[in-house]
Amino acid sequence: MDFADIPLLLASAIRLSIPLIFAAIAGLYAERSGIIDIGLEGKMLLGAFAAGAVASVAGNPYVGLLGAMAVGVMVSLVQGVASVRFRGNQLVLGLAINIIATGLTVFVGIALYARGGQTPPLPDGARFSAIAPQFSWLEGVPALQSALAGLAGGHTILTLGAFVAVAVTYLVLYHSSFGLRMYACGDKPEALDSAGVSVYRMRYQAMVINGLLCGAAGAYLAIVQGGAFYRDMTAGQGYLALAALIFGNWKPVRVLLVCQLFAATDALQSRLQGLSIAEVDVPVQAIQAMPYVLAILLLAITAGKSEAPLAGGKPYTKGQR
Repeated sequence: MDFADIPLLLASAIRLSIPLIFAAIAGLYAERSGIIDIGLEGKMLLGAFAAGAVASVAGNPYVGLLGAMAVGVMVSLVQGVASVRFRGNQLVLGLAINIIATGLTVFVGIALYARGGQTPPLPDGARFSAIAPQFSWLEGVPALQSALAGLAGGHTILTLGAFVAVAVTYLVLYHSSFGLRMYACGDKPEALDSAGVSVYRMRYQAMVINGLLCGAAGAYLAIVQGGAFYRDMTAGQGYLALAALIFGNWKPVRVLLVCQLFAATDALQSRLQGLSIAEVDVPVQAIQAMPYVLAILLLAITAGKSEAPLAGGKPYTKGQR
């Protein structure tokens, strides 16, 4: 890999990070409100299926995105009601969402399309078009112009949306009364309750935002990356997003940086396939596992150092002290 490949590698890393960013920020809202969400993988998968199915019928990527977000919100609200109203075990609920999503998307996909669980391929009009800035003002510096064009090329409006989501989340959490209440909801819900703010309402609101962002993550996979939905297309990205959330210590900017790190590792592994060391071919599977091995190592290193919301995973009863 030479210097000219670096902007392309960085651009690939940014593209690969988008679903991770959406999902990790979705988990941030849920867990900051006190609901542990390990169902990110399943909600991304359901959102991807909805996006692929709706976009193939409507022929419009924005309609597919709305369909994915609607499904994400419905699933997140069901999860919220089960966690908040019925005080269900949040870890079990998350696992149930992941298991149900894996089977349900394949079952419905086969029933509707008879393609082995895949939705029909999306035409160009049903996919988000790439933004291609030209940087014509740098014609006098062709090397820099080429590097910037490679770095900025191939991105869509959802790429901008992911970074906007991080910026908005930062402002909301640290510079708004809603963010202050969200922190209290996840750390000291009894204090929030005594101040006259409904803990239940805050958690439901967090789950609505969670569903919207999970739907956007799934839509990106189907409408931008894949060009259709195919079975198990999330391939563990929901769990990587959860790892980024933990290693990022539930702080939006740090979570963004960890997502970029995982995505850069993923982009790098695709270029290292076929690598030989001392004339011995490295197994492709070992290279493909790089992002997940990195996630495990980071979680092992930071075990016990992350500061999770104090009330995370604990059902709250109104009026308890």
